Amino acid sequence: MPMEDIIHPFLKHYTAAPQWIKTTVGGIYSHIPTSLRYGVKYEKFLAEIRGCRDPVWMAKRADEKLMQTLRWAAETVPAYRPLQAELSRDRSPDELLAAFPLLEKASLKSSIESYMSNAKAQRHRLAAHTGGSTSIPMRLYLEKYVSRSKDFAYNGTFDTVAGIGPQDRILALRGRTVPGADRPGGPIWMYDPIKRYLHLSSDHLEPQHMSRYITAARAWKPTFIHAFPSALVPFARWLEANPAPDITERIRCVQLFSENVYDYQIELIQRVFNCPVLLDYGHTERALKAISLPEDRRYFFWPLYGKLELIGFDGKPVTRPGELGEIVGTGFDNRVMPLIRYRTGDLAMWSGEPNTVRPGFPVVDRIEGRLQEFLVCKEQRLVSICTIGAAHFEQLADADRMQFEQSEPGHALLKVLSATELSESARAQLSAGIRAKTQGGLEVEIVRVDEIARTTTGKHKLLVQNLDISSYLGASHIQGEE
Repeated sequence: MPMEDIIHPFLKHYTAAPQWIKTTVGGIYSHIPTSLRYGVKYEKFLAEIRGCRDPVWMAKRADEKLMQTLRWAAETVPAYRPLQAELSRDRSPDELLAAFPLLEKASLKSSIESYMSNAKAQRHRLAAHTGGSTSIPMRLYLEKYVSRSKDFAYNGTFDTVAGIGPQDRILALRGRTVPGADRPGGPIWMYDPIKRYLHLSSDHLEPQHMSRYITAARAWKPTFIHAFPSALVPFARWLEANPAPDITERIRCVQLFSENVYDYQIELIQRVFNCPVLLDYGHTERALKAISLPEDRRYFFWPLYGKLELIGFDGKPVTRPGELGEIVGTGFDNRVMPLIRYRTGDLAMWSGEPNTVRPGFPVVDRIEGRLQEFLVCKEQRLVSICTIGAAHFEQLADADRMQFEQSEPGHALLKVLSATELSESARAQLSAGIRAKTQGGLEVEIVRVDEIARTTTGKHKLLVQNLDISSYLGASHIQGEE
């Protein structure tokens, strides 16, 4: 039983503790062997990852995992019970997969219990909430003592690809709220010795705060960076105008998460830090996982993490390179709530270039659909919509869709598409949560609506921004995106 899952409910108390407590307690915990922290499943996933060096073994094992997942779903998940008859037919794993319907987020939300395995007790469920940069918040369930161990293994492997060693410290700009940053003169960074993260507040990206980030970076000497692109670009622009070679020359690799990444952004980051920039693709649902490599910027999907499909607008599989399709994933290793042919809402194209660096890995050229949008706080600070989405607010778990709209700095309208009104208590908690997530910079008015319009391409926008954010400090990197 991994210690990480046991202590996870207490994480918020650790994060809120004074720095000296995090330094002491986290420092002690960081020396506990990974086998105890992450459990025996962690070692199993690491062994599978190592096996991916053999394309023949990997392909066979991927087929086995796909067939096991489909059989488990048809035999134990009520929503897939009608597909039991398909199991008796002589079919390949891919043929059996094609018999399953595409899974819409709306269907999952409206009948979540029907997608839960009746062979796994409630004690095996680990609740998670997703919203991120999409407009459809959702509650889902992972498998306790399995799903998080799997993530630790794959994320650790991504760090290994980047070159991160056990003594390296990481500068993190990934939406983490720094306790006390909302107070005048309060801390805007904190250090976590468990993951060796120097967390910089993503809510203080204006030039007047940068010197404090520089002071922290000089004190903790990070050698790698984990960041949302929208948070790192303002920092990189400031460093380009105010060179700090003792900091930038120490950085050996930058890893970017959760958002679309544009070529000009990568060029800026490479110019400032003079190091490789790696890209990660994943989501809370744990259906798929992909990374780029130092020598190849394309996205390589791990075959033993989940099964990738690209589905066209006509509902048929996309097979030709260069043709746009929706990313559809079948996740492995979650017997509590196996997601079969789950529609992510993200778009991609198969690569037409040969894959010589990771044979057997499905490769796409780029991924679309992760929006870099900002809300403007009352004191003109910009907050990435990914930062708000990272909070995964419980109060929105039953909502069908949500959308922010802003016309005034420091204030926004949060439209919630749901069958019932949020209670006054839920509204108050949600408002307080957003206020805290933005360090007191944003007040929201919450309204229930019957409809949220789609874009002309059929996508749902999480933010309708009526302000000209190009006039605000830190937003200059948006120019030239289209």
